[in-house]
Amino acid sequence: MSAPEPLLDTTTAVGAWTTGTIVEIERTARLVRLRLVVADPVDHLPGQHYAVRLRAEDDYTATRAYSIASDPGDALLELMVECLPGGEVSGYFHDEARVGDMVELRGPIGGWFTWNGDVTAVCLGGGSGVVPFVAMLRHARRLGVTDRLRVVAVARTLDALPYAAELDEAGAFIALTRENLDGRVAAPPYVEELQPLVDGVERGYVCGSVGFASYATRILGEAGLPAAAIRVEQFGATA
Repeated sequence: MSAPEPLLDTTTAVGAWTTGTIVEIERTARLVRLRLVVADPVDHLPGQHYAVRLRAEDDYTATRAYSIASDPGDALLELMVECLPGGEVSGYFHDEARVGDMVELRGPIGGWFTWNGDVTAVCLGGGSGVVPFVAMLRHARRLGVTDRLRVVAVARTLDALPYAAELDEAGAFIALTRENLDGRVAAPPYVEELQPLVDGVERGYVCGSVGFASYATRILGEAGLPAAAIRVEQFGATA
């Protein structure tokens, strides 16, 4: 069962609240990909996120945090929203939002969980936790430094994995836990599978649910990556 959507700590937000207008929406059963024009955009780094605030007619507000999927060179802001049971914000985007709708935004937020292409890194994401790594992959591709980034994506099924086709095309290692994939039996990543990806890296990134983050940090350590080199971003929804 999914936990409630994570509430946002806006104390680290950069810049004032502004607005974003939805110009593209793509929906699946559990995911919504949004592309927005931001009224007062601020340059971001891969790994940062935005606060998204919805406001009702009675002025009631609900705010959630969503990782940025777009490359810093993209003129639009791209977010991927996982629809959670009873989610106020994700439910709106999944069921009601339309092109032309406007939402309140604040960001980009976060300075520690970022990658600008300067170091070789391994990324381990669970479910929607792969979204910031998609931004990193796009950034690496634009800069021509894809050899510095190694991505491991974990999900229950391929349909539940955001950006599955893009991750596969980029050479990410995909581990599914509920279905076999290309001859690999369903299971979380094994230490032996991660060791070649960890070899020679300077930094590790982990993003996913609290339980996934604990598992991923442990297995990266077992694969040979020092704990001090791992940066973690976790959220309340299951990965």
